[in-house]
Amino acid sequence: MTTRSAGYESSTAHAASRGLVLMLHGGAERSRWPDHRARLAYLRMLPFLRALPPDVLVWRLRYRYYGWNGADADPVRDLEWALGRAAEVRPELPVILVGHSMGARAALWGGGDPRVAAVCALAPWIEAGDPYQQLAGKQVLIAHGDRDRITDPSASRRYALAAEEAGARVTYLDVSGDGHAMLRRASHWNCLVGAFVSTVLDADAVGGSTLARDCP
Repeated sequence: MTTRSAGYESSTAHAASRGLVLMLHGGAERSRWPDHRARLAYLRMLPFLRALPPDVLVWRLRYRYYGWNGADADPVRDLEWALGRAAEVRPELPVILVGHSMGARAALWGGGDPRVAAVCALAPWIEAGDPYQQLAGKQVLIAHGDRDRITDPSASRRYALAAEEAGARVTYLDVSGDGHAMLRRASHWNCLVGAFVSTVLDADAVGGSTLARDCP
């Protein structure tokens, strides 16, 4: 059996980087096919790079496999590896997770790691029984298009409420008129990600009204 390894593509390191943004793209419910950079789910994350503050280091996680794969939760294992790697090479940087769909689910599951300062979950894939207690004390943004037919906005709202009750500092935003691919209002999604990361690094309180105002 071939043993696959996770990896990441890194932006150019900034001499005065204030944080590490770890990006997690979407995938499939089940797939043992290897992940690669030509997949549309991976490519969909690239426009967010231009929205991020210039003084952050960005790692784009490349999973071992393209699927979640049931109890194996493979993307979560890959995220754990990446966080361990970050602790080795850039231990001084707070980590902000930015994930979409399956990647957002992995970010929420792994967001309790002490190296993680905040989680930005875009159109997350949420299932009943997904853990949320690990997010206590974390800043969390969950944004979901109200026309999403791939993942469930109502499940995201329920999850956001549960995480908030468990002690997370949660902002939930409906993105009116957009679906799972985040294409109809792409500039709005980009703005949300950039504004959230900047707010976390500036140690300001994240508020839905502020994000909505700054990201028309």
